[in-house]
Amino acid sequence: MASGRSPHAQPSGTMADLLRFSPPASPPPPLRPAWSRYRPSESMKGLLIALFGGGLPAGFAALFTRMANEASGIPSLQILFFRCLVHLLFVGYIRYWRIPCCGPPESRRRTLFHASVNVISIGFAYTSFMVVPSGNATTVRKGSSTVCSILLAFYMEKNRLTGYDWFGLLGSTLGVLIMVVPDLLNLDESTQLYDALGYVLACMGGMLLAVGLVVFRSLDFPETLATVAFLFGVVGSLACLPAMFLLQDPVIPVDLLTWTCVVAVSVLALVSFLCASYAVTKAHPALVCAVLHSEVVVTLAVQYYVLQEAVTPFDITGAGVIIGSIAIITSQNISCDAPEDDEGVA
Repeated sequence: MASGRSPHAQPSGTMADLLRFSPPASPPPPLRPAWSRYRPSESMKGLLIALFGGGLPAGFAALFTRMANEASGIPSLQILFFRCLVHLLFVGYIRYWRIPCCGPPESRRRTLFHASVNVISIGFAYTSFMVVPSGNATTVRKGSSTVCSILLAFYMEKNRLTGYDWFGLLGSTLGVLIMVVPDLLNLDESTQLYDALGYVLACMGGMLLAVGLVVFRSLDFPETLATVAFLFGVVGSLACLPAMFLLQDPVIPVDLLTWTCVVAVSVLALVSFLCASYAVTKAHPALVCAVLHSEVVVTLAVQYYVLQEAVTPFDITGAGVIIGSIAIITSQNISCDAPEDDEGVA
């Protein structure tokens, strides 16, 4: 008698097969915390470096520049000369790794141009710190650098800015205007021409700062930071050494306070120079210049608490607008990229 089971049906397992031990399936790998599974975007890294490494240290450079001038009358070009000497220490790094001192031949002109522009920019800035209040000079310099970088972005940059970026840039510029315009309208008649010259120097220094950042962004060769830092020291030393004897009266500091201030200015300015230059390789130059306005807020606080210089309600309002603008720009660029090894797990 034929069985009713299909010839293709598989025989059912025995009791021994059912009781046979089978190891449990391995559990899925645990997910790492969000702060380790995600990393900030490149633009966010650049803005953070510009904020904490470029803006904050530079805010104290104006304080020590002013203190050195008041302690022993050391002129601005001499302070810049000492700073350039610190930059020359990069020669050891360049010789050790056998890096071309002026960069590769195809980028040599732009590298030298970058060094020259930065030397002139900082020379103007240090001179303006000694002519007008340091907070006002810093505000004018940073504001003009932002406006200039925005104008250059239309012609030289391919990366488009978002609406939030534009809102933050306009707010940052508005904060600068709130701080500066009342002071420009109330200049003392006896020193009106002298103060106007200080503001013009600060404005020109900011414009050249923006040009230098855009030029650095166009440089693309290994060890760019070390090369431009060393060339800054070379060009600055060669330019400041004769200029400070022809245009100013050099002073040999003898007190410890002046030397401490000069060393502090040199180190802080070097850190700010390296961080701001590196930041423009990650983020848009206009956004970097806007975030560097944190220097204005730091200088304003130092101006009030340390130098005992007057701070008006316009200064406080403008500083608040600048802080809000920096927060908008930073929050707009907060985006996290998951590493490749976590993309399949997330």
